[in-house]
Amino acid sequence: MDPTRRTTLTSLFPPLGWLGNYRLSWLGGDLTGGITLAAYALPVALAYAALAGLPPEAGVYGYILGGLGYALLGSSRQLAIGPTSAISLMVGANVALMAGGDPVRYAQIATLAAFAVALLCLIAWITRLSALVKLISDSVLVGFRAGAGLTIAITQLPSLLGVPGGGHNTIERVVALVPQLGEANPVTLSLGIAAILLLVFGGRMLPGRPVALGVMILAIAAVQFFGLAAQGVAVTGAIPAGLPDLELPQMRLSDVDGVFPLAAGCVLLAYIEGVSAARSLAEKHGYALNPRQELLGLGAANLFASLGHGYPVAGGLSQTAVNDRAGARTPLALVVASGTLALFLLFLTGLLANLPKAALAAVVLTAVAGLIDIPQLRRLWRVSRVDFAAAATALAGTLVFGILQGILLAAFVSIIITIVRASRPHVAFLGRMPGSDDISDMERHPENTPIPGALAFRPEASLLYVNAEHVLEAVLGRLAVQEPGAIRLVVCDLSASPSMDLAGARMLRSLHELLAARGIRLAIIGAHGNVRDLMRRDGLAELIGGVERTTTLDTILTGPR
Repeated sequence: MDPTRRTTLTSLFPPLGWLGNYRLSWLGGDLTGGITLAAYALPVALAYAALAGLPPEAGVYGYILGGLGYALLGSSRQLAIGPTSAISLMVGANVALMAGGDPVRYAQIATLAAFAVALLCLIAWITRLSALVKLISDSVLVGFRAGAGLTIAITQLPSLLGVPGGGHNTIERVVALVPQLGEANPVTLSLGIAAILLLVFGGRMLPGRPVALGVMILAIAAVQFFGLAAQGVAVTGAIPAGLPDLELPQMRLSDVDGVFPLAAGCVLLAYIEGVSAARSLAEKHGYALNPRQELLGLGAANLFASLGHGYPVAGGLSQTAVNDRAGARTPLALVVASGTLALFLLFLTGLLANLPKAALAAVVLTAVAGLIDIPQLRRLWRVSRVDFAAAATALAGTLVFGILQGILLAAFVSIIITIVRASRPHVAFLGRMPGSDDISDMERHPENTPIPGALAFRPEASLLYVNAEHVLEAVLGRLAVQEPGAIRLVVCDLSASPSMDLAGARMLRSLHELLAARGIRLAIIGAHGNVRDLMRRDGLAELIGGVERTTTLDTILTGPR
């Protein structure tokens, strides 16, 4: 087969690559990784399904089918796919409004949302929108994760305390919970706290091990041995045995208003988190990750989940870390995990009837604790108050408006920050360095001396429509404080401007005309090749006497004025 064609096929269908180069020595790691991932995923899937307002088995379906779908089309070899805390809460908060209290409709809409995620991923892949991962800055994502973690934690407190709770958003939930604190069931609370302590210390002592599964087994044993259900401890109840029937969603996309905004939020959040985790592991293990292919992998995972009555899934940081630490070398580990979970659904679901909901709440609370990164928030405050303000805005927005609105607000804030920063670039006014012919920014180096008869400036950004006016105002403002007749030459150094649009060229034309009216010449140096080409096509180069690659400040100063 032609090498180029094989590379293309391998890119579209990654198993052709990793299966073709599979080593027998990898099999042990993939088997161990898959079984360990299944042991980790089982309690997490049950807990996250409850967070999404769905039957417990829906979370397990997502892990089984989502992992199989991603194994077929994903480009990461260690990324683990399944329900995540943020997406589960996003589904729970938004589907409830669409379902109108009908549990059957609720489950159908959740499944339809997974199908819509798959469709949006395909569209994003076709239109090459893998740049979605860049929509949200790291600092804003820190704030969003903290807000999501707090929001999810608040939803789990009623189960931990053994009280009914209430409310539809974070504020309402807190208002409903406070009066109920005195009604907490001491047995439920004690069980939940014990589970949290075991999860925390077990995770530290046995990193990468399925500690949550062990805690779940102990909690079930405690309920059965001490008869805790009779003392008011809520349990999961019976879980249907068997695998899901595979079929297309029962509802059409046009049947539900709001399913596409929900799916778009899931895509944005899932892609950002999944690619971040997958990229770090690809660098660790020395192979190339294809960010665009990840859209197909995510789409396949959600398509498979929707066919089996699941809800939107994604690549999670914690489950991926478990998969990697357990030794997974290829996506075969996901297939092993899916098979292990399928065997559990077929033969062992009866063991979960007495699983206390407080233990599931403990699993969620310990899982989302990692989302609240206090050290990183402190670092943002210390290093950049602008980035901290962006993170705080995303955090507050998530708490006030919810997960879906929070992720969209985070994207909006990131875009606004980018535009604001791009619209006000630093304009360096240049002077001679003492004892040298070199030039540098006089604001950073006050010891520099001005260039006699000339004003040299360097915009430290591309010249675009969003910042052209700011650069012009900065230059004219600097000229305004000069002595009349003191400046005969203005030099624009474009070495720090890798690109320019027509608005930037128009600004330079306007500057040339304003200077010419005062008898001042404008010269341009340091322009990149594509910028010189644009100025020549626009006629600006001819207007100012040419723009050449070899022209420097010294050649202009020593040449004819």
